[in-house]
Amino acid sequence: MEPLKIIAGDATSPQAKGPKIIAHICNDLGGWGKGFVVAVSRRWPGPEKEYRRWHRERAGNDFGLGAVQLVQVKPDIWIANMVAQHGIRTGSAGPPIRYDAVERGLEAVAAHALAHQASVHMPRIGCGLAGGKWERIEPLITQSLSARGVAVTVYDHA
Repeated sequence: MEPLKIIAGDATSPQAKGPKIIAHICNDLGGWGKGFVVAVSRRWPGPEKEYRRWHRERAGNDFGLGAVQLVQVKPDIWIANMVAQHGIRTGSAGPPIRYDAVERGLEAVAAHALAHQASVHMPRIGCGLAGGKWERIEPLITQSLSARGVAVTVYDHA
């Protein structure tokens, strides 16, 4: 089991050697423009372009809650666009976060990480605009990634 590391820093600038996956949560509406995705787009235009295309062509692909799109931005860095937020507003069904979709997304990220001997880097996913609670997200990360030997670093923006 790899211990989960939480450090101060920028998740778009992962502090590790070797292959890296930067995981974050997207909504199921095709919207991209607030929160962590702004930092991703500032650094690499590809993930936003691919996410928007994935959503636009959703009738013929797997776009939906729990799906993950991996976009390679450097030879050793992938961005994992995890769809785990239903809509963008808190309503009668509670906050937009969908914990079951987070879990399915993390399982897909774990498979990619294990196949490429990659470490995984992320902000406190699901705890910003998605309205999730870290006490519910952290165990999902531990069970999906850390328990399978994947090194995970969570970044608290300094």
